[in-house]
Amino acid sequence: MTDTRDASLDRADFFRTVDLRGRHLNRTELKAAVPRVHEESNQQAEEAVRGIIAEVRARGHQALRELAQRFDGVVLDSVRVPREALRDALAGLDAGVRAALEESIDRARRFAEAQRPADVETVLAEGAVVRQRWIPVNRVGLYVPGGLAPLASSVVMNVVPALAAGVESVALASPPQKDFGGLPHPTILAAAELLGVEEVYAIGGAQAIVSFAYGVPADGPEEALEAVDLVTGPGNVFVATAKKLVRGVVGIDSEAGPTEIAVLADETAQPALVAADLISQAEHDPRASSVLVTSSVDLAEAVREELLRQARTARHSERILTALSGPQSGVVLVDGLEQGIAVADAYAAEHLEIMTADAPAVAARIRNAGAIFVGDYSPVSLGDYCAGSNHVLPTSGTALFSSGLNVTTFLRAVQEIEYSRQGLSEVRTHIEELAEAENLPSHGEAVSIRFR
Repeated sequence: MTDTRDASLDRADFFRTVDLRGRHLNRTELKAAVPRVHEESNQQAEEAVRGIIAEVRARGHQALRELAQRFDGVVLDSVRVPREALRDALAGLDAGVRAALEESIDRARRFAEAQRPADVETVLAEGAVVRQRWIPVNRVGLYVPGGLAPLASSVVMNVVPALAAGVESVALASPPQKDFGGLPHPTILAAAELLGVEEVYAIGGAQAIVSFAYGVPADGPEEALEAVDLVTGPGNVFVATAKKLVRGVVGIDSEAGPTEIAVLADETAQPALVAADLISQAEHDPRASSVLVTSSVDLAEAVREELLRQARTARHSERILTALSGPQSGVVLVDGLEQGIAVADAYAAEHLEIMTADAPAVAARIRNAGAIFVGDYSPVSLGDYCAGSNHVLPTSGTALFSSGLNVTTFLRAVQEIEYSRQGLSEVRTHIEELAEAENLPSHGEAVSIRFR
């Protein structure tokens, strides 16, 4: 990096400051004040994705091969990854990476299996029973990006809870890579093989989501790609747009935006650790959000200096510095812990780190976050790989009303009602009265007829 570039980063707008001290803002005002990447409707992306939907639905495998050549620069004979390619990828996997994936899988599986909710049965009266059973979706399509980073960890995070939920049919798609003969990245293939996923496709971007949603008919030697019930997994703006457009045809986990981290810290926090964690998320994407919330001006300045020092020597320095210089990143100065907690709850970060005195007590007061990382030894990177938690989390403030990927994402709560003649007779009059009050007399008649 040149001195000119460094000089431009020393300006006051690098990792900008939002000063909320002395301001008494309600949650709506706090949400508007905090740094955030404000995504506007991307009409160009939506038009492109609508075109891809039309192409894939009309021409199936032929369209997928043409799209692979157009977007990925590869010529595919088939979009289905051969079984031997999965086995070869695992056989050639670095031993250290394999050990890391196996540990990640083990911890994620143990946590996921503990999440499955119990079925319930309630006896309301003699002969009056209602139940709730948790039933897995039949088939899921999991998308794993392969752009700026081959996210093998996302294979683990998507597949493990699906299997723990009892999903019987799992398909996985990831972009074909020119450097690997048109196959997805070998580490992604190896992770799929470790988890027993045999149905893998070299399909990237919006076309993968479309294929999962509508299915792709067989075409000569190409087997049919059966439509799924649910699509999960992160991706770029085209993937998010595709998920938005097929929602309702198929279930989706979320329309994920750029990754984000917020750190709630006080004067006890170590600037080098705070900076390292902010940088770890800025490394993902130039549009990633890294936000520090603190009442300590000294900490804020020390973190800013650490950000400059650490980012300059990072492998992805330009990407990191772009993210940290954007309007979506910066420090939020608050009057104290109470206002800091209010800001954190209003921001509703995908990842929220607590680096304060008595961090567990502070974490217990947080209501809105995708995942909360407590104390100096629980960095977001831990959750990205080996904590046992899931790293597919709500972004862009959607943690206010949604959850991260978990076992219940792949389950449906089905209610079951079983009444006897006696049980129905006890509420017969109530049903008839309510049906008449709503001017739906045939509802009441459907009960009355059983007693004539």
